[in-house]
Amino acid sequence: MWTLQDAKNRFSAVVEAALSGRPQEVTRRGRPAVVVVAAEEYQRLVQVAAERRESFAAHLLHFPGEEVERLQARPRDVAF
Repeated sequence: MWTLQDAKNRFSAVVEAALSGRPQEVTRRGRPAVVVVAAEEYQRLVQVAAERRESFAAHLLHFPGEEVERLQARPRDVAF
């Protein structure tokens, strides 16, 4: 794991490690910020995510619809 300052100072080493198949984690202010991965690995991850993603129509068809219990609220009286 690299601090942001160290990753800036040794960016070539960060890139080389990522290219060799070891994702490099970078922190900022002590918190995880980014992970540097090789472009091929990134493309593979994007492709896997796209293959697993269902269509928007399929997502809507999975909506529970009538299984959701609706609140039986009455409108309140409003004087105009």
